Order: sequence, then structure tokens, then C-alpha cells
Amino acid sequence: MNRCFARSIAGFNVNKVCKLSCISFCTLIESSKIDDPIEVIKPPKDDDPIVVAESPEIPIWVKISENEDDFVLPSLSYWIDNYKRNEAKGYDETTISNKSDIDAKKITKVLRERFESLDSVVQALNDSRVTPSESLVAQMLKRFDNNWKSAYGVFIWAESHMGAKFSPAMYDVLIDCLGKSKKFDLMWEVVKQMVDIGENYVTINTMAKVIRRLGKAGMHEDSIDAFRRIEEFGVKRDLLTLNVVIDSLAKEKNVERANDIYLEFKDEIPPNSHTFNSLMHGWSKARQLGKVQTTMDEMREHGICPDVISYTTLIEAYCCEKDFRKVDLLLEEMQEKGCPPNIITYTIVMHALGKSKEIDKALKVYDKMKARGCVLDTSFYSSLIYILSKAGRLKDAREVFDEMPERGIKRDTQTYNTMITSVCKHTQEEEALKLLREMETKGVNPDFDTYAPLLKMCCKLKRMKVLSFLLTHMSDNNVSVGLGTYSLLVRGLCMNGKLKHACSFLEDAVMKGFIPYDTMFKMVETELEKEGMSEEKKRIQELKLIQPNTC
Repeated sequence: MNRCFARSIAGFNVNKVCKLSCISFCTLIESSKIDDPIEVIKPPKDDDPIVVAESPEIPIWVKISENEDDFVLPSLSYWIDNYKRNEAKGYDETTISNKSDIDAKKITKVLRERFESLDSVVQALNDSRVTPSESLVAQMLKRFDNNWKSAYGVFIWAESHMGAKFSPAMYDVLIDCLGKSKKFDLMWEVVKQMVDIGENYVTINTMAKVIRRLGKAGMHEDSIDAFRRIEEFGVKRDLLTLNVVIDSLAKEKNVERANDIYLEFKDEIPPNSHTFNSLMHGWSKARQLGKVQTTMDEMREHGICPDVISYTTLIEAYCCEKDFRKVDLLLEEMQEKGCPPNIITYTIVMHALGKSKEIDKALKVYDKMKARGCVLDTSFYSSLIYILSKAGRLKDAREVFDEMPERGIKRDTQTYNTMITSVCKHTQEEEALKLLREMETKGVNPDFDTYAPLLKMCCKLKRMKVLSFLLTHMSDNNVSVGLGTYSLLVRGLCMNGKLKHACSFLEDAVMKGFIPYDTMFKMVETELEKEGMSEEKKRIQELKLIQPNTC
């Protein structure tokens, strides 16, 4: 890959989608499955098609739109256009009264650039003339937690200026960020730095983040080794840390190794209910129903009575097998043993029935809960909304959503995510964006699961101006743009004929240091080949040769 080509694609900004005419793929002719799953009990994602019960006529102003890229729904244009104008003002101090907001905008603008090394990040931050603070760094670590170079750079820059070490909690955030980006050598360097600081900087929380990030990366033996060596870092190897590694292995689909660790240490560190519940959950995820029951029996042999979590885990295992007769028997057994089902138990059962299209039975669970005096919570309502939406009863789902405040139930991020996902699946663009705006006015923080269905819908509808707005909105709400976001955008745009934009996002992902999935390259290459764009296909193939800078 020559340097000229690398320079030609270096200036693309994901937040300026509408200004693609000057990028290297400007000559392209325009002609879902998402890698990172969206979890909304969050109700599990279900890809089954939804039968739409209500299908309002498409408004005339949608039908006559001449420019799909710049089109914005009239009812939302004021919000979106003014939001973009405010973004364009940058950090003009006449428009922003809060100095911390000014600094955050300045640093965000700096960190959105591409950098060759950590030193170049630090130098750019030095040139910004912003005075760092721990709160500013915490915000940037969250905003750029999918971009390790920017996150680590801002940490080094701030620490060099502040004349004091950050709190252990801040180091833990950095460790989690580096682990998320699979920069494990750097992660361990930070852990060693914390050890050198002393004063009990490394805590069980620190090592839990290390163990869990190694586990999520599939480095299970490394996570076990971290547990074995944990006392080298000043953390006691006890039941708490044992449960961390067992829980991590069980959740990452290696319950066999989790069970091995339990057997190895059970005499040295006697297990508790948490230990057995983690193992039961792991066996349940592995669809090993017999071993779930065996683990519960072993729990009793250790003199530990199964609790509501134990029974709920067993019930969830039977729900996965759709053995609802056994589920009913277990619910009765819980009552008889003085361990009544709680809201989580019932929600899981109701949700499983809904996924199995047993809508009437699912709603009977709701009646049973009310009869037994269960206090309904946000997760329950989110599940109920999901079930009704899946059944095509979007109007009923919306009524449940609207009634929540009247019943004293606060709508949180999970609730909004469920509702947004539902209306997006029904391609109700206006309702989806109004829900996002409502989250903003209500002070409810969005997360990746909020934006993913919105971005996917914009790709489907070819709403590039709204897509640009959403990416800006994500950044302003400290939701990091990571490889999962790029994958969603590349696939969605490619599938809907926006090849120029798909190629641009793929370029940006590579130049930001991400390593795109092979399937992303393959999809773009296939579509370019269909359109006879041999030169553009060759340039996409050249992107594969770029090795991310790890300095």
C-alpha cells in the first residue's frame, strides 16, 4: 500500500458523512446481520420476523422525497438541524457557559483525529492548551473506550500535567479499556505501574477486570493464570477472587474449565452459593440440563440450600428447552420450600413463553404475579413490551410503555432500548427518533444498544443526514464508536446500495487502527464486483495490507 493512497484516505471523519465528495472513494458510483449482538432483561435479541399488526400509510412527504441522503422528517428537522448547527459552533465560549463542556469539546475534537503513536496523541493534547482534570479524563475514557490509543494518550497526557497519580478507580477504567481493545501487554504494564505506586492500588476490582477481559478474549488459561498469581499483585486469593474466575469462565462458554477450577480449589477455598450458581448458569448456557441439576444436588451436599437464584437458573435452563410443564412444577416447588419466585424468575418465564409464541400463557404469568403480590419492575415491563411487540401488538406495547410512569415505574435505558428496537423493526422512523429525543429531555443516558437499531434503520432507509446526526449524538453521549458500529454501518449501507459510504466507513475503521472482520471486506468486494468496480475493489483489497500501528 503506497503512502499516497494512505494519505488520501486519512482525512475522513465518521461524523461528516454528508461531506464525502472529497474522500478517496469519491469516484464510486452509488448503485442484517450485525456482528455484535444487541441485547435489549435486557430481552434477548430475536431475529424472527415480526408480523406487523398496524401498518400506517406512508406520508406523502416521504414518497416525494427527491434526496434520500439529506432527507429529515419534518417533525424532527428542527431538533436535528439545530443539534448539527450547535455541533458546528464547536467550543465557542459565547455559546457554552460550562468550562468543562468547552474542554470536553476541545479534547474530543483532538482525539477524533488519526494518530501514528501515543506520543503524537500526547503532543496534540499538549497543543490544545486544555487543563486536564480527573473528571475530564474519566469522560474521555468512556467516550473513546473503543479507541485505545486515544484513551491511553489522554491518560498519559493528564497524568503528566496533574502532578499526582489518579485514583485506583481511574486506573481500573484504563485497564478495562486496554483489555477491551485486546492490548494485553499494555494492560499488564498499567497493572505493574499500580503495584509500583503501592498504597493498595491494585484491588480485587482491578484483577476482576483483568480476568474478565482475558476471558472475553478467549484467553481462558491466561485468566486462570492471573488468578493463580493474584497475590503477586497484592490481592488475596480467596473466595471472592475464586468466584470471579469461575463466573468469568462460565459466562464465556468454558464452564468445563470453570468446574475444573472449582474442583481444584474447593478444599482450600470452600465454595458458597455464588460458586454453585455461577456453575449452574454456565451449564445452563451450555444446554447441559443434567449438569445443572447435578450441580444443585452437589450444592445441597455441601450443606448449602438452593436459593431463589439457583431455582431461577434451573428454571431458565428448562425454559431454553421449552419444557414449560417442568417450569410450572419448579415454581410450585419454590413456594413449597419457602423460597418463592421473585420478579426475575417470573420475568424469565414470561419472556421464554413470549419467544415461543405462547403469548396468552405469557400474559397469564403476569396475572399470577399480580395475584402473588409481586412488585413489578423495569425489567418486567421491558420484557412485556418486547413480547407484545414480537407478537405484532405494537400499539399494546406502546400503551404499556406510556403507562409505566402512571404506575410509578421509572423508564430507564433498558426500557427505551426495548421500545426503540420495537419501533425500528416496524420501520417507524419518526417514533424511534422521538424516543431518542425523549431520552435526551428526560436525562436518560443512551448506550450502544440504543443507537444500533436506529443506525440499522437509517442504513435501510438511506437517511445519511440522520445517520451523521446519530454518530455525533453517540459521541456527545460518551458512547464509543467501535468495530461493532463500523460493522453495522458497512453491512447496512452495502446491503442497501450505498457503496460509496460503505467503503468510506471501512476505510475509516482500518485507518483508526481497527481490524475489520473478514466478512466486512468480503461483502464490500462482492458488491463492488457486481457493479463492475474493479479499481475500487482493488483498493479495498489493499486496505487488508495495512497493519495497525500498535505504538
